[in-house]
Amino acid sequence: MKTILAVVFAGVLGLGALSAFAEEAKLKTVADLHQDKAKLAGQTVRVQGKVVKVNNGIMGRNFLHVEDGTGNKDKNTNDLSVTSKQTANVGDQVTITGRVAVNKDFGSGYMYPLLVEDASIAAKK
Repeated sequence: MKTILAVVFAGVLGLGALSAFAEEAKLKTVADLHQDKAKLAGQTVRVQGKVVKVNNGIMGRNFLHVEDGTGNKDKNTNDLSVTSKQTANVGDQVTITGRVAVNKDFGSGYMYPLLVEDASIAAKK
């Protein structure tokens, strides 16, 4: 009953961020994202890892590649492509929070079976 009252009270006060309070983006590994990409599509996730490649200013966003030591290089499941308005440097340890997209086609041969979009980038401490 207290939970219901809290939700109603939050709604009356216009606290639309209740869902953000209820569940923070789940921390996943790069391998987890590749393995579960279909069921994670559209969800917000967090990943921690090392930036291994950066391409800034492409199509109005920055493209980064992040690796965390999981996945299989031979199967291309060890690298995560990320888009963001923010950027980082190769070698930075970061936490990425963004929305999972699958089979994202930008045209001109740029097809991503897995992509974390509109990500925020925070230096890992």
